[in-house]
Amino acid sequence: MTTVHTETTTDRVPGRAWTIRIIGYGRTSASVTCSTTACRMPARSEDLAALRTFAARHAAAHAKAATIRPNARCHCGLQSCEAHPDTKTHCAGAVLLILRHDPVMRRVWSVEEVCEACAPLIPNATVLARAERPRRTPERAVTQVAAPVRERAVVASGFSSPAAPGAKDTAPVRRSRRSSRRS
Repeated sequence: MTTVHTETTTDRVPGRAWTIRIIGYGRTSASVTCSTTACRMPARSEDLAALRTFAARHAAAHAKAATIRPNARCHCGLQSCEAHPDTKTHCAGAVLLILRHDPVMRRVWSVEEVCEACAPLIPNATVLARAERPRRTPERAVTQVAAPVRERAVVASGFSSPAAPGAKDTAPVRRSRRSSRRS
């Protein structure tokens, strides 16, 4: 999957990361946390399988909603390449969006913007998308129009637990095309 970034700035920005964790409380219950404070998580539960399913879907929702920025610095490089301490490299190449999830531990999911050089060195990483570099012609620079930014007061679909306390039903109303057509 390749995504197109619409910002026109060439300034480097820090690579982003979203981390979803399952935190256990003894042997009987656990909860899910997300590094994004706006995300609503389900209440503490004894159903670890349901929490794992929610955490995996929540990480997938972050990955789906993220637009990869071609001017992002490698998040791994910003962390002094702690994700691959045995192999050092210089950050280089296109920006990739990866999902890190250790199938043995099964408690942490990370979605990160990293470079092409670091991505293959990170254990248990899957490349989800690649940033498309803006194409420029020698005669003139291609101008890109930024998409209008819509601010939302509520968390987007797929990011919140439907059973979160105090959660309102914020699902958008969808109208079928057939009902809007005139005969």
